[in-house]
Amino acid sequence: QVQLVESGGGSVQSGGSLRLSCTASVYTYMGWFRQAPGKEREGVAAIGYYGSTSYADSVKGRFTISRDNAKNTLYLQMNSLKPEDTAMYYCAAKRPEGPWFRSDSYNYWGQGTQVTVSS
Repeated sequence: QVQLVESGGGSVQSGGSLRLSCTASVYTYMGWFRQAPGKEREGVAAIGYYGSTSYADSVKGRFTISRDNAKNTLYLQMNSLKPEDTAMYYCAAKRPEGPWFRSDSYNYWGQGTQVTVSS
């Protein structure tokens, strides 16, 4: 069975930081997505097994995705947070094929962790 569990969400003021973690029973190609009410789910960041990364334009320079393969853990360091970053954030495991930021490229999903950024 595949299990992904996110943690680290919460409420923070604009300009603050949060670090999200995801423990996963599979750890090949991983990504973070987010979804705000009334909006489509969007890709935030993705990482390959050996550390290649990709970021959405909206978070470049502020967010950093990383992984610890020995611990089967995925991270998202979120700095300089803005109110528009408010969303439910999901950890996901990607199949080898498919574009990085298509949600249907990912086979397994966590339950999500809420991030709320106040102005």
